[in-house]
Amino acid sequence: MFFTYLRRELRRRRKAALVVASGLALGIALVIVVNSVSSGMNQAQDKVLQSLYGLGTDMTVTKAAEAPKSGETGRPRFEFGAKDDGDEQSSDRVMVQGFQTLASSTVTKVAGQKGVADSVGGLSLQVMKVSGEFKRGQFKQDQSGGGMRQGGSGGSGQPQGRVEGGGASFDVNSYSVYGTDVAKLGLGPLTSSKVTKGRTFKVSETDAKVAVADASYAKEKKLALGDTVKIKSVKYKLIGIATPDSGDAAANLYVPLKQAQTLADAKNKITTVYVKATDSQQISAVKSTIQKNISGTTVTTSADLADTVSGSLSTASNLASNVGKWLSIAVLVAAFLVAGLLTSSAVSRRVREFGTLKALGWKSGRVTRQVVGEAVVNGLVGGVLGIAVGLAGAYVVTAISPTLTAQLGSGAGGGARGGGIGGGMGMGGPGMRQSAGKTLDIALSAPVSATTITLAVGLAVAGGLIAGAFGGWRASRLRPADALRRVE
Repeated sequence: MFFTYLRRELRRRRKAALVVASGLALGIALVIVVNSVSSGMNQAQDKVLQSLYGLGTDMTVTKAAEAPKSGETGRPRFEFGAKDDGDEQSSDRVMVQGFQTLASSTVTKVAGQKGVADSVGGLSLQVMKVSGEFKRGQFKQDQSGGGMRQGGSGGSGQPQGRVEGGGASFDVNSYSVYGTDVAKLGLGPLTSSKVTKGRTFKVSETDAKVAVADASYAKEKKLALGDTVKIKSVKYKLIGIATPDSGDAAANLYVPLKQAQTLADAKNKITTVYVKATDSQQISAVKSTIQKNISGTTVTTSADLADTVSGSLSTASNLASNVGKWLSIAVLVAAFLVAGLLTSSAVSRRVREFGTLKALGWKSGRVTRQVVGEAVVNGLVGGVLGIAVGLAGAYVVTAISPTLTAQLGSGAGGGARGGGIGGGMGMGGPGMRQSAGKTLDIALSAPVSATTITLAVGLAVAGGLIAGAFGGWRASRLRPADALRRVE
């Protein structure tokens, strides 16, 4: 009887039911689109942060560099001895990049903190090589004055003329090298790149003279697999070429950690500890624990780096999370109120009907259930329409795939970029890279998750129940006498 009466009333009041369902559909569709776009924004931000951190890294532990001591400039010095005219001279310096070094044992200390799943150390280096030659100038005798100049009291003469030509021509080559713990390649900045040619390091190559090059650097220097790259007179065989998943690479060259420590004369030293937390929801607590128990260190999380990302991606993300969220809530509240008022109004027009049913023996609870049932069906219809419209909207956003830009500010962890390092000195390690003036273009998508669909269904049912509560309360207060007064 319930479903028969329900079907008949919904068919008889199609227009009113469609109005209620359409209002709910609009609110639900907006929620789906906003949630999907927000999810796409989060994915885009993750890509940006991956270019700052290695994949799987939740935070880094570093120690700020000390100011140069009195009398020191902090800049490398190059000295060249006397050689024959035209002989090429070169000198290179391997320097720890940006941060003050930490003892390798810091990795073990960090790993022992509560909430830390894994940790690995790395050493960021900057190599500057100056090479060129001196050319001796040529003495040109001045013929205009007879070639000799009279001396003082002795009367001796000196050749009269000037030195022409000569000088020096030197090139400066600067690039970054990162010492990688080959035993834990699943953590750290190298994981943000994919080895597209050759292979990555083997666990057995902890102190081997092998290297992996960034694809852009390899192209610039015309390096191929099997070639040899020389760092501070040490030859390294190129075994792989890595392409960053997004943004720039962490470094131009990667070598085993022990080799990097030897090059920089920094035995058992590192610049950065990369940390993976056991629970991504407890990153803030893990950060506090490390800072408390390991004094003098700076812990930077991906959330800290996210604050430095600007550009249209950041602006759109703020709009989606703030304006979009509150707009969705406002539309939903309005849709629920309109559905409730329309349902209540419909009950008012059915006074004779419900009064007659009560006179025939229907209890107030039965009348209320009937009204709530109709409202819930209207809500489910609105949910179906809203999901369809929302999916269509998300599809349109993905199809158009608007491009957003992300500006990685110079405060992005105070770090230095891999590609950028090749052109100058940075202020940090590859785990937290600087990108002054560097802009990443990110294509926006709007993925719809099962959670979003579940939320839409829940909102549809909630909307129906709210509307039914309005109408059911009104229907429960009707009396058979109300129906008799409406009889003409």
